[in-house]
Amino acid sequence: MSDQDEYLKVDNQVCFALYSASNAMSRAYQPLLKALELTYLQYIVMMVLWEQEEINVKALGAKTHLDSGTLTPLLKRLEAKDYVRRTRSVEDERVRLITLTAAGIELKEQARRVPVEMFCLSKMNKEELTLLKTQCEQLLSNLTK
Repeated sequence: MSDQDEYLKVDNQVCFALYSASNAMSRAYQPLLKALELTYLQYIVMMVLWEQEEINVKALGAKTHLDSGTLTPLLKRLEAKDYVRRTRSVEDERVRLITLTAAGIELKEQARRVPVEMFCLSKMNKEELTLLKTQCEQLLSNLTK
């Protein structure tokens, strides 16, 4: 077996390690988010809204790295649960604004335990997780330039 064959082994692939870790993380989130009646992507959107309370769909997509084809049905489901309100901008009616409702704000209190539980499940310390996050962000930046 040549050295070049080593590059083709799945166990030597960074992409496979990231994919596997991402799947495991999604599975770990499932029971925590099920209690909130949220999918992982809905949780991501809600976290952005808990920071900003109102954002337009384009900015939300940029922040979450989700396209409008993914965001639109997701936001409709969140609206049906009464967590968000979708309205048109007064300045430009082509722009959709997403705003938290009272129920969406209340949900934040229930969600506070999720990051704490995920931290415990990771069995990593804060410094290790911070470094991992920084490295993932750098990889994302490198691959999307």
